[in-house]
Amino acid sequence: MYDVNPDTRARLMRISTATLATLLYKRGLRNQFIQGVTRLSRSADNMVGPAFTLRYMPAREDRNGLEVFRNREHPQRKAIEECPPGAVMVFDSRKDARAASAGGILVSRLKERGVAGVVTDGGFRDSAEIAGLGIPAYQQKPSAPTNLTLHEAIDINVPIGCGDAPVFPGDILVGDADGVIVIPAGIADEVAEQALEMTIFEDFVMETVRSGRSILGLYPPTDEQSLKDFDVWRQKNGL
Repeated sequence: MYDVNPDTRARLMRISTATLATLLYKRGLRNQFIQGVTRLSRSADNMVGPAFTLRYMPAREDRNGLEVFRNREHPQRKAIEECPPGAVMVFDSRKDARAASAGGILVSRLKERGVAGVVTDGGFRDSAEIAGLGIPAYQQKPSAPTNLTLHEAIDINVPIGCGDAPVFPGDILVGDADGVIVIPAGIADEVAEQALEMTIFEDFVMETVRSGRSILGLYPPTDEQSLKDFDVWRQKNGL
């Protein structure tokens, strides 16, 4: 479940979430972009990895005292230690950032274990610290209160919603400066290959537009000459 084809990973590291959103839209998948999250970390590299999930539910006061963290089987603590290297830890915090999903110590532990990134539709505490760790991190907004204030960690590695997007364990997450998109695991290889082709064409379009050419007949390439020009450009650039 947590093995990503190395070629697929390498391709997705080069592809924008915007391009992936368009390709998924063509396949009828319109709700794959995680809404309301922004990149906290300063890294310019894409985040790519299969989803490992943690689901929070609304906290009930008699179940969420600080003493619950003494239990080594506590779902939040257990998830941090079980998230596989190369995976993306995804928190379903019900889009509620009034209490943190995790903080700097837990995210540091994920980084040291080789996790590819962290995503929450809530917030992280110690946000400035997390921003400097070098692990891709996405959140709605910073949040200082402990998760126990409003959230109870209840399920590990089950289907969740994150920012209104469905996330199933093993789905491939890609994050860039625009946000995070979810690719169903079964089509990830095919989508990555198609997206790379689309990216090459869009690079040609961008260069052509910057030279002063109109987008009409170029994007989309409804003029036959546009496709001929693309073939010439591609050969010239060894693509």
